[in-house]
Amino acid sequence: MISEVTMPSMGADMTEGTIAKWLKAEGDAVGRGDKIAEIETDKTVVEMEAYSEGLLRKIVVPEGSMVDVGTVIAFIGDAEDEIPEVAAAPAAEAPKAEAAPAAAPPAPAPVQQAAPTPAPAPVATAAPGGRVKASPIARKIAEEKGFDIAAVPGTGPGGRITKSDVENFTPSPQFAASGGRAPVVMDGSDTPLSSMRQAIARVTVKSKSESPHYYVTHEVNMAPAMTFRAQLNEAIVDDGDRVSVNDMVLKAVTTALLKHPKWNSSFDGDKLIGHSDINLGVAIALDEGLIVPAVIGIQNMSLIEISRAVRDMGKRARGEGGSLTQAEMTQGTFGTSNLGMFGTDTFAAIIVPPNAGIIAVGAIKDVPVVKDGQIVPGKVMNATISADHRVGDGAEAAILMGEFQKTLENPARLML
Repeated sequence: MISEVTMPSMGADMTEGTIAKWLKAEGDAVGRGDKIAEIETDKTVVEMEAYSEGLLRKIVVPEGSMVDVGTVIAFIGDAEDEIPEVAAAPAAEAPKAEAAPAAAPPAPAPVQQAAPTPAPAPVATAAPGGRVKASPIARKIAEEKGFDIAAVPGTGPGGRITKSDVENFTPSPQFAASGGRAPVVMDGSDTPLSSMRQAIARVTVKSKSESPHYYVTHEVNMAPAMTFRAQLNEAIVDDGDRVSVNDMVLKAVTTALLKHPKWNSSFDGDKLIGHSDINLGVAIALDEGLIVPAVIGIQNMSLIEISRAVRDMGKRARGEGGSLTQAEMTQGTFGTSNLGMFGTDTFAAIIVPPNAGIIAVGAIKDVPVVKDGQIVPGKVMNATISADHRVGDGAEAAILMGEFQKTLENPARLML
């Protein structure tokens, strides 16, 4: 029996996608769960899985075409199955696919190209990012002379400021009166948003509008966990493994969710939709924006297996060695976010719909703590859950955070 293959939704905010690459050719055998195409969304490239088996009889939408979610893109069936006439329908989608480049987020390119052009005179001009074009030696001499490099007219290619320009520069009376500093002018031009940034805007507005967030913060004593981590990494270094603080956080969250599975569910009107797996989302910052792919079935992984899975997922998220899967991008059941590497002490993340919550952790800080009546060096980390009040109340979130805290403060539990 012939089966339609449609453009899947890779998230609640996705309305259209692009066929980046077909992984199967017409006539190839396809099994249920096989990767058949790479789909480019606003946020990333995701591998699409087949939900039926047979032969890939017909590819309806070619690579590079953008179509709406639900559009038929291919047919899978037996060799004798007749392909429906709907196969010709996507021709109507062609104008949309061709128009996409004009409306795509790379609009900043022409804006940036236009900025440098109105500089016919040899005057210092700013690069697209607002940085004045000048040679390193010219900058050094200007700094030594105590005046702003932006005030020096440039005679080099494209108005670039050279060494001789700085050496021969004579400040005007107005310039000298200002203390040798040119007026600071900020770039006030508009910045077009990328598709990913627009998608993030839609998701976060939806989350904050529909999910009543509240927040519970716990201070975690991380001294035992850090000692445990150092000992563990020394033991596994020959295997090429290395456990990070974030890996331990993920394991502790998983342990807490196993004890309190209510938080591994989603609100749905008159019921909570439960999940048989814990698919733990990990916020990953890319140059284009933020994505939160999930480690699927993390409850069945050891700490070291979690470490390997997260490293692999991070590489694929950045386009190294493959793409993220459809399940990783759409089936998360709870979330985590970590800004500790940026020196952030405490923050609260926005829940990823339709999850019930997300735990955000900050940096581990060296602080004085009181132990047995004495002030001693300690290490603490703040962790904050953003919780959906429709799923559970504050006391329940505090109990979940208490379990999370207990696991990190007794790190032998990380190996259970």
